[in-house]
Amino acid sequence: MAAPDHHELDAPPWQRVESTLMATARAIRRAYEMRLARLELNLTQASLLAFLSEAGPISQSHLAARLEMGRAATGLVIDTLEARGLIERRANPADRRAWLIALCPDGIQLLEPIMKIDETLRAELREGIPRPERQRLASLLERLRMNLTGVLEETAD
Repeated sequence: MAAPDHHELDAPPWQRVESTLMATARAIRRAYEMRLARLELNLTQASLLAFLSEAGPISQSHLAARLEMGRAATGLVIDTLEARGLIERRANPADRRAWLIALCPDGIQLLEPIMKIDETLRAELREGIPRPERQRLASLLERLRMNLTGVLEETAD
């Protein structure tokens, strides 16, 4: 006799889709952190450098929004990267009260190894998962994210 179908909410918490999703996200972050450690960077720092390479000099508040971090936490990341000579604060000609954050030559040199680590790890993560399945997963994850919009707006009030 076949086992009866169980509703996913009847499963123990560690077997629910949300728990699996969170555990997978943590594992992906750990993998990035492990690979980026050879560059003496963490994922947040590498993401900031990569975003600056795409956007060019940008304000700290725009970086914070892009990285989905608070301004103060973003400031700490900026301070760390600035102390290493990877980025610099520049005067903002459009707003004397704000600085623009820009890559320095040493930060630019790190972009290629950062991108190589990202490319290699993404290929490893996607191994054995055909493109249509990845597209379906991306679509489902986007729907989950959109479902959270209301919840997140509730807590912002």
